[in-house]
Amino acid sequence: QVQLVESGGGLVQAGGSLRLSCAASGRTFSSYYMGWFRQAPGKEREFVAAISWSGVTTYYADSVKGRFTISRDNAKKTVYLQMNSLKPEDTAVYYCAAPQLVTVVPGSSPKEYDYWGQGTQVTVSS
Repeated sequence: QVQLVESGGGLVQAGGSLRLSCAASGRTFSSYYMGWFRQAPGKEREFVAAISWSGVTTYYADSVKGRFTISRDNAKKTVYLQMNSLKPEDTAVYYCAAPQLVTVVPGSSPKEYDYWGQGTQVTVSS
């Protein structure tokens, strides 16, 4: 069983920054890809970013590329999402997620992830 707990959300003005954290427990964190997704009211959950087990490989949605940075600290079993130059359209609940199998290299579909946190709200005011 894997537990994921997000934190760091809040209210910020457009152009501001936030750093989200996702603390993992329950298995060997360092062996798995991790991802961030977000879901705005009335919209489907969408991919934001993902990172390989080593942190060497990262990929991003086009909408956040150049503004968001995903990273991880395997010793702390934590993955981060640094969000800069925030826009009102970034407003959403942000979730971290992990696949069930260490062999999975997930893409951008939520269906490729098996474990989810409870989410943290990010609100960007204009």
